[in-house]
Amino acid sequence: MPGANLVNKEQELDNISKDVIGLLKKLIATPSFSREEDKTASLIEKFLADRGIKPKRKSNNIWVRNKFFKPLKPTILLNSHHDTVKPNAGYRLDPFTPIEQEGKLFGLGSNDAGGTLMALLGTFLYYYEKENLKYNFIYAATAEEENSGANGIELIIPELGNIDFAIVGEPTQMHLAIAEKGLMVLDCVTHGRSGHAAREEGDNAIYKAIRDIEWFRKYKFPKVSETLGPVKMTTTVIHAGNQHNMVPDLCEFTVDVRCTDAYTHEEVLEIIRQNINSEAKPRSMRMRPSSISKQHPFVQAGIKLGRDTYGSPTTSDQAVIPFTSVKLGPGDSARSHTADEYIYLHEIEEGIRLYIQMLDQII
Repeated sequence: MPGANLVNKEQELDNISKDVIGLLKKLIATPSFSREEDKTASLIEKFLADRGIKPKRKSNNIWVRNKFFKPLKPTILLNSHHDTVKPNAGYRLDPFTPIEQEGKLFGLGSNDAGGTLMALLGTFLYYYEKENLKYNFIYAATAEEENSGANGIELIIPELGNIDFAIVGEPTQMHLAIAEKGLMVLDCVTHGRSGHAAREEGDNAIYKAIRDIEWFRKYKFPKVSETLGPVKMTTTVIHAGNQHNMVPDLCEFTVDVRCTDAYTHEEVLEIIRQNINSEAKPRSMRMRPSSISKQHPFVQAGIKLGRDTYGSPTTSDQAVIPFTSVKLGPGDSARSHTADEYIYLHEIEEGIRLYIQMLDQII
């Protein structure tokens, strides 16, 4: 009976939602700052094991395959992170006490990215025992996303095998981020010559740096990404001098560069070095921009359900994974890292249903 099947599915999804929201409350109550996620990793590990699902663990990363995983099938990765930033100084509520109020669940990590982590887990549980799917599933709850650490998703990628595409869970209001800006942080150094400030001596490194900082502020890269817009450069830190009466011979400043898929990191760096006099050294070239075709079957499935597509200016684990991915999850990025962070409970429930509605169209 089709009606009975629909009722049974709704009851199953209700039970799954209650189950994962219960786990989310435990995660909120357990501090899990980046590089200190061992206790939340254990909670997720136990949650899966208690349901007869045997997870794998490496460092503070947990992952598991669906029951009828077939190596010859393509595989979808469902991934989000369980580490958090430290509480915003403006918190009035206890960040480690999960509080339900007016349909909201308050607590550190509830929105970024606990709600998404749980919605993806609920989606995985729904598909876990289903046979004859066109795709395999791997669910991965990973560490060190907030500090772009090397012991997060990158650590287990070699263990996962071939991935056809990934859903990277971040709060996007369940709209599809089909592109994401990369990040390159530049440490810049300008050299001058010291001298006494009372006399016409020296070559002031600050004045020389100002010329380059002004270039960073005004320069427009010729190529503009269709989904991500222009490359954005922002000077964020500056240090120079150590006493009032000495012309500084050194000025150090930091530039935050948000790269797009219109240029490689190497191309952006070369253009910068051709136009400034300061030395510019990237801290890392790891955080690359990413994109997925708007014609990808999963993206098209989301569009059919009325979901928007957009380019995201913020980074996530998409920046370090070497396969096609889309960023998608319940919650609102505007609430991330804020005081008294929260997610609506209905967002988690709807997130599970929307993930499944999109995936059902392709699997």
